[in-house]
Amino acid sequence: MKALESFFLSIYRNKRAFIGFIILCIFIFAATAGTFLVKLDTTTHFMQRYQSPSWQHLLGTDNQGRDTFALLVHGSQDVLLIGVFGATFTVLFGFTLGALAGFAGGIVDHFIDFLTNLFMTLPQLPVLLVLSAFIKVSSPLVLALIIGFMQWAFLARPIRAQILSLKSREFITVCRVMGFSLPYILFVEILPNLISYIAMQFILTMQTAIILSSMLIMLGFAPFSVTHWGTLMASSQAAAAGAFDPKTLVYLFSPMVCFTLLSTSCVLFASGLDEALNPRLRAH
Repeated sequence: MKALESFFLSIYRNKRAFIGFIILCIFIFAATAGTFLVKLDTTTHFMQRYQSPSWQHLLGTDNQGRDTFALLVHGSQDVLLIGVFGATFTVLFGFTLGALAGFAGGIVDHFIDFLTNLFMTLPQLPVLLVLSAFIKVSSPLVLALIIGFMQWAFLARPIRAQILSLKSREFITVCRVMGFSLPYILFVEILPNLISYIAMQFILTMQTAIILSSMLIMLGFAPFSVTHWGTLMASSQAAAAGAFDPKTLVYLFSPMVCFTLLSTSCVLFASGLDEALNPRLRAH
């Protein structure tokens, strides 16, 4: 309990991290409780399309007469799910392979280092487009898995460097002499020393996953949700009236603003995570 209090106090003192934390909490609330509080009607109401913001429709209506605010609230669930799952897969793959390369050394290190260099040099978006064309993207989990598969190398490289530094420490030498297994050493002895760095990278990777998923959905390669912000941005830009009728500006820019705020909140919150989770930095 004291550690949790110290964590939130550290975040509060870091104004950038605190602002990012508050914005992120708002989107998390929208993706969880908001989907129950705000009703979504996806039926087409042609006579109500492009309505201006009002008490009935806080952000107006879209090109099909649907409530824009309700679409954004329900779409935040898909956006955050992809971000969280994408970051989870990236951290899982990146830490496991990076730690294995740094700890095992030899031919294992060379092979994983070759794969890391290969994945880091591949152009991200074109490869994702190819993968999404051959793999049926029917849920946020599938799209997150594809993104995690492409992103793990960017975490594995620094994890490998950290492991090379940690494995020569006395407590690791004692574990190896006592015959502890490699998974035990990696996940019980080494992982706690990297938790602050991994947590920071998790938030930043979540931002990257959100950006990549929105780009894929905007391009039509992963159309599994009509409420995802990428779908809303694509449909708003495709609507001919969106560029000429002032009434459609709210519908056009609402998903862009939400996307920008969520992406910015991840960067701001991550800026204070290392200090909040690292006792040495917090004490300093």
